[in-house]
Amino acid sequence: MNALAVPSNTFPPATYARPLDATRLLVVHVARGEVREASFVELPRLLARGDVVVVNDAATLPASVFGETARGEPIELRLLALPGEDGECDAVTFGAGDWRTPTEHRPPPPTLAVGDKVYVGLSSKHRLEATIVRAGDRRVGLRFERSRDEAVATLYAEGRPVQYAHIPAPLRLWDVQNTYAAEPWAAEMPSAGRPVDFATLDALRKHGVAVVRLTHGAGLSSTGDGALDAALPWVERYRIPPETTEVVAEAKRQGRRVIAVGTSVVRALESRSSIETTSLRIDARHHLRVVSGLLTGMHDGTTSHADLVAAFLPADLLARANRFASERGFLGHELGDSCLILGA
Repeated sequence: MNALAVPSNTFPPATYARPLDATRLLVVHVARGEVREASFVELPRLLARGDVVVVNDAATLPASVFGETARGEPIELRLLALPGEDGECDAVTFGAGDWRTPTEHRPPPPTLAVGDKVYVGLSSKHRLEATIVRAGDRRVGLRFERSRDEAVATLYAEGRPVQYAHIPAPLRLWDVQNTYAAEPWAAEMPSAGRPVDFATLDALRKHGVAVVRLTHGAGLSSTGDGALDAALPWVERYRIPPETTEVVAEAKRQGRRVIAVGTSVVRALESRSSIETTSLRIDARHHLRVVSGLLTGMHDGTTSHADLVAAFLPADLLARANRFASERGFLGHELGDSCLILGA
């Protein structure tokens, strides 16, 4: 998820996906000190010819799977990635219940130790066994006992997208895929790109704005555990194609703007690492070296996303933007309204 930094509960959460022309856009122009409202469909006209827009093309996983321990205790696993070739992946455990209960009100999950077995899948046809290979707090490493292809097929048959209590109707997997989604890397939807449909992409290119992509494994936005949430975002993997690197580098040489669609894109571009995983936490102390603009969502100010937004604009302008949007009833969370921050 992505966030304009705001105090808790300032923006009511959007509870369903609205038509694109109903999505509102908060425009913050840092150099001018300007804050105003627009419609999201105006986005292409708000950018300049030669700007570069970078999207995260990670598709969203059916990361929430339900099952039980070998002791018969109910458990939910929220996967951070699909199993690798060795059948292993990491997950966060949740106790009984589902998304209808806020994460912070869920009962604690069963205690798991290395060597314990868990079983996911609600039917005998798709029942899938996994062994705990790493354990610590509520983060665990799993090794699925079938082949990788069989495990992935079962997870897609039995899993569902991660969902939170502010959305009352169950989300389908295709409800949380961006238009340009490709490889399934994201535990949760890279939601800043949700309103960017094919018409928007076409309009951007016709306006002379380059659109390039990278893939970043966006992680969980909340676990309901204060200590775990304080450490978010965890280490996440990313991949930047050579053509994206070249386009971004040329834009920087020519003094043109590079605009990230989502905080995950900012973290990847600012990491500049050949390792292709990032633990970078960005806040007001970070000097942005690559990214000069951000298209993001609107969430409360208790998240790491809020810290990241503070790197783009001074505190007084951020506070003014918050008040402006709050007074006008902007909606928050992954199906909410959007904010465009332009650094120059």
